[in-house]
Amino acid sequence: MNITGLGWLGASETELPIIAFLRDNPVMKPSLPLTFAALLLAQFPALRAADLSTPARKPNLILILADDLGYETIGANGGTSYRTPVLDELAASGARFTHCYAQPLCTPSRVQLMTGLSNARNYIRFGQMAPQAATFAHLLKRAGYATCIAGKWQLGRDVNLPKKFGFDESCLWQHLRRPPRYANPGLEINGVEANYTNGEYGPDLVNDYALDFITRKKDGPFFLYYPMMLTHAPYQATPDSKRWDAQAVGEAVNIAPEHFGDMVAYMDKLIGKLVAKLEALGLRDHTLILFLGDNGTGRGTRSMMGDRQVIGGKGTTTAAGMHVPLIANWPRRVVAGKVCSDLVDTTDFLPTLLEAAGEPLPADFHLDGRSFWPQLRGERGRPREWIYSWYSPRQRADLTVREFAFNQRFKLYRSGDFFDLNKDAGEKNPLKVSLLEGEEAAAAKLLQGALDQFKNARPAELNREIRKVPQSESNAHERQTQVESSHEPLNTSSTADERR
Repeated sequence: MNITGLGWLGASETELPIIAFLRDNPVMKPSLPLTFAALLLAQFPALRAADLSTPARKPNLILILADDLGYETIGANGGTSYRTPVLDELAASGARFTHCYAQPLCTPSRVQLMTGLSNARNYIRFGQMAPQAATFAHLLKRAGYATCIAGKWQLGRDVNLPKKFGFDESCLWQHLRRPPRYANPGLEINGVEANYTNGEYGPDLVNDYALDFITRKKDGPFFLYYPMMLTHAPYQATPDSKRWDAQAVGEAVNIAPEHFGDMVAYMDKLIGKLVAKLEALGLRDHTLILFLGDNGTGRGTRSMMGDRQVIGGKGTTTAAGMHVPLIANWPRRVVAGKVCSDLVDTTDFLPTLLEAAGEPLPADFHLDGRSFWPQLRGERGRPREWIYSWYSPRQRADLTVREFAFNQRFKLYRSGDFFDLNKDAGEKNPLKVSLLEGEEAAAAKLLQGALDQFKNARPAELNREIRKVPQSESNAHERQTQVESSHEPLNTSSTADERR
């Protein structure tokens, strides 16, 4: 409702912010309609003079990033292969988006998510993020938030990097080394190595740390970034699996394709524990939860959406590699039951978090993303017309780049390949732009304009960074990261590299 329309009730410009406060206060809103609030102001001058200068409590913010989890895996999205009751309920009582896209691979998505910038501007190589990068944690910490990252790291081996990137606390896997992540794992807790050998499960340990952080910071505000280890390969048994083995050591044992479904269910269970903790602490109504995947499901993993089979395509630039779930929930703030078809990109989360927190973006902070917070509130917002992607894994000496722009239906590569995704989701038969007409021609023009905006976005020095890494360091880094980016389906006869 536009509060400026209440001037006829005698509300002055100085009083309108008070009405806005009454409108947005979740406690008063159900029992105090805006028109009645304006009448109160007119009849009781003391209310006009009431000191409402004390800012409302900042919301707590939780961003959950699932690993290798495509759009098709979630029940609320129409997935029928796996059980995700917690996420389904968060979607039903909150909002879900049908066109959220990440980069095709882990590290590129994480860099975009944390910085709000296209990979074209700041991505160096797999397993690293530039130490000088400014992140959402920096901005929220400056706004008074306690900040924590708990989960998968894969952004560089400097022990101080989590703090450099704005996190007060960290509980991480793949920070200083690459031990097992599931049964009997190794972690780094605030930079200190911790090894577990008594049947512990890595995702449980990280979840426990996240819940402890929430409990300790319950007086808020806090920002929890929770990049889960699940559901990345190897597809090993969880503690709820029939084949769980508390004595398992390493990531080359107890592997079976059917364990992927167990991992999806366990991921959902852990999110349920987080929601339950918020409720127990009385924080649920003060906390925004955002959930998404970091790229498509592992390549070759088969899932069903009713009668339709979807094959995971991690590492590819088709929808199978980039289309991910997005669910948002904040009682009485995020519109319940909303299904939004607007485009969302990983660069959009930083500005969304800032706007939800009521924090302006610094004037000198460059950004490629745009906030979708208005859509979560039920407003039209400023929907994207397109998403631009600069994708280059930057592994070994591979500097291959795929650059493209797309919307809900059409896609145009820098190479000139054009696709109607409704007719060719697998991008098998490119159309010639010169032969397009009507809606297709208009779309090609729009998407070419998007590509033109990023024509000179890549700083030349970034391409030199990967070549400056000493060979010994490059080899060590490669041994750790090549296994993490494997896209092949897993089975018991996989090679060692494929299993990791």
